Amino acid sequence: MPRAARGIAGTRGSAAACAGRLRVLADPTRLAVVRALLRGPRHVGEINESVRIDPTLLSHHLRVLREAGLVVARRDGKAVLYDLPPSVAVLPAGRAVDLGCCVLSFGTRR
Repeated sequence: MPRAARGIAGTRGSAAACAGRLRVLADPTRLAVVRALLRGPRHVGEINESVRIDPTLLSHHLRVLREAGLVVARRDGKAVLYDLPPSVAVLPAGRAVDLGCCVLSFGTRR
């Protein structure tokens, strides 16, 4: 059985937690934020260079990602630095994340 399927096939609670994380990531903007963070910690302005949305809307999406445990924030002087938490592993080549229940790949389509 593939690794991702094993994770989801566990208890109903773990499947529900995984589904919740995937629901949060179903939004294209939030998925783009995670993709931007694959390259490492970023300030809001740096994230918005990739996402290009109104700063208040980006703030909303970052809050949703933080509440879901998919993004962490820490103070960097007067700014806030966003990063992926240790529970979200960036896989080699920086094109995929392991959420613990499944792996999301940001590879190019062929």
